Amino acid sequence: MLELTLSDLARITGGRILIPDSARDAGISANSTVSGAVDTDSREITAGGIFVAKPGEFSDGFLFIDKAVAAGAALVIAERASEASVAQIIVDDAVLALGALATEVVRLVRERGLLRIVGITGSNGKTTTKNLLTAILERRGETIAPRDSFNNEVGAPLTMLKLTPDSQFLVAEMGASGPGEITRLVRMAKPDVGVVLTVGLAHAGEFGGIETTLATKTEMVSDLLSTDVAVLNVDDARVASMADKTDARVVWFGLGEGARVRATDISAHAAGTDFTITLASGESRPVHFRVLGEHHVTNALAAAAAAESLGVGIDDIVTALESVVRAERWRMEVLGGNEVVVINDAYNASPDSMVAGLKTLVQIATPDNRKVAVLGEMSELGEFALEEHDRIGRMIVRLGIEKLIVVGEGARALHLAATHEGSWDGESQFVATADEAYDALAPDLRPGDIVFVKSSNSAGLRFLGDRLGELFV
Repeated sequence: MLELTLSDLARITGGRILIPDSARDAGISANSTVSGAVDTDSREITAGGIFVAKPGEFSDGFLFIDKAVAAGAALVIAERASEASVAQIIVDDAVLALGALATEVVRLVRERGLLRIVGITGSNGKTTTKNLLTAILERRGETIAPRDSFNNEVGAPLTMLKLTPDSQFLVAEMGASGPGEITRLVRMAKPDVGVVLTVGLAHAGEFGGIETTLATKTEMVSDLLSTDVAVLNVDDARVASMADKTDARVVWFGLGEGARVRATDISAHAAGTDFTITLASGESRPVHFRVLGEHHVTNALAAAAAAESLGVGIDDIVTALESVVRAERWRMEVLGGNEVVVINDAYNASPDSMVAGLKTLVQIATPDNRKVAVLGEMSELGEFALEEHDRIGRMIVRLGIEKLIVVGEGARALHLAATHEGSWDGESQFVATADEAYDALAPDLRPGDIVFVKSSNSAGLRFLGDRLGELFV
């Protein structure tokens, strides 16, 4: 984080300074400065760090203050005073204080004139696009981007607080579980470029329906100025409708008519996807993209469109895209070896990403490959859950996938639909747990199998995918 005094931090967060006698004896005062990394996880605190003790859904950060101090925290921001031996700033709301601090740090770095900000949202593909864009921008200068999927009211500010005076780019992944959340993040770090990937059923249960999801994702571009850029997916009708709701210059990406940044000559295979990219400038290049899955080409186009909007040329864009070997841990991650290939895509799941992954399984398989799907629940679908699991189950049969294992009660409808769809005789099997799925599948795997593992994070199948992959290393 930028170097700030305790007095500055108290002013920014609206808190009051508490300095225990032991800290005063060590020379700590309101004018003392701190500049260490900020975190809400005591396990991530390092020497000189700032620990934000926020209340959580399952625990309270206040209980971990002593661990944070033992790890080297120089300051604690909390909602009540503790007996810790370091300086403290007591605030009314730790999450709001974190956001206020991030907002001010972004403002201060912006004042230096170097920083450009890209905000990315969408029902699917945020993390992959973030990683691809980061790989491109890092070739030009210091780029700050979130780890994992740090995209909510806590994760996004923590990323912003990693900015330094030399930062040239901030790539901010902005997710939401309800209306107003993206607006709040956008106002913390006002993007120069706002990217919207898709509007689908992911988290529709939380949002209360697809129209609310659309309105929430539109928040990414509705505050943009005429000097900013909105990067929009021409292939998604809901995203395309946002063009009328922004003052920004629109850059279209996608595969369909009207895309300024587009891909042609797409060829998907087990080693990735080859395509030709054309930028808004009209320049074209072949791309040997090692990220598995044709659907990730769209994410690559979004990253390229954002990068070009920031002045990056096609050679740097293509070189960076070709350097990326996987979307992210547990996202279309290829495991196993020559005998059996395991595609572990079980970090998250929505109907759109489930369909895309299953189609990839079919695309890359040869007649010598048996196609195996191990699927768990797509969570947070609300009223759409039964319908969407049923639809995916029937589609599996139509795609010609030879073996299906469905894991967990929340996905049972998927198994029932597959069983009823065709003349299967035991090709679909339902089990209650990931361990049961492993016991059922591991002895049956044979050379030539391609195994696709997919579920929402809550189902925990990503660890099953790892176990299966380790069998054939």
